[in-house]
Amino acid sequence: MKAVSLLYHDVVEPGRFEASGFRGPDADVYKLTTGEFRRHLSALAGALRSAPRRVWELEADRESGLPVLLTFDDGGASAFLVVAPLLAELGWKAHFFVTTDYIGQPGFLSAEEIRALSRLGHVLGSHSASHPPAMSRCTAQQLAQEWTRSTEALGAILGQPVAAASVPAGFYSRAVAEAAARAGIRFLFTSEPVVRAWTVGGCLALGRFGLQQGVTPERAAALVSGRMAPRLRSYAFWNAKKLVKAAGGEHWLRLRLWLLARRGQRRPPPHSGAR
Repeated sequence: MKAVSLLYHDVVEPGRFEASGFRGPDADVYKLTTGEFRRHLSALAGALRSAPRRVWELEADRESGLPVLLTFDDGGASAFLVVAPLLAELGWKAHFFVTTDYIGQPGFLSAEEIRALSRLGHVLGSHSASHPPAMSRCTAQQLAQEWTRSTEALGAILGQPVAAASVPAGFYSRAVAEAAARAGIRFLFTSEPVVRAWTVGGCLALGRFGLQQGVTPERAAALVSGRMAPRLRSYAFWNAKKLVKAAGGEHWLRLRLWLLARRGQRRPPPHSGAR
């Protein structure tokens, strides 16, 4: 089974990075402005031959070429306030993955907003309970707690079992997938930039192509257009970054946060009155 899954996070007004999702320079890198996201959607609409699919539809129809899926991580408030209305203009459905410990907190989805997204036909899934910084380094007990606690909390809100999830911060491992499968998760989205899905313990794992600040709408469209070169470049860059992260360990994380903090110091101050 193959699919092109795109990974977004929050969508905010210029300068209002604190209005949705996690705060800080590390998180802000992944937030697009509303204008940027509109341009992405326009480019995608021009490149796609059919509307994006929901993950369970992949199993029902394996003959329709290379389907595209839209995913949004973290569970920031913009999923309901900004993203869903823009998707509704196109009649598109997406996947929203929620960090359940933050439900109802400022900048994050409320329980009612989660239910509303589900009623609109979107897929609601787990993004872990606490969003650990490096999930692949968690113990087996910690992994079980992250997946079980998050799926139970989200399932209680939705009134149904939670079958989909995504791995926080791109720290995927086989142990992460096996723990997800034991928690009842059937579909697990990673940040590996690949189109071919694979199975771990009965759980279907899918890669995703991450899109963040500075990624042009044309590049997003190229990823879904069927051309191999853009995907290969994403794959090469991702794997080079993984090698650096593995070699640097905690030193890499500290250096990255320091660089992002310096970048944030050069950014104009955010507007007041954020949610």
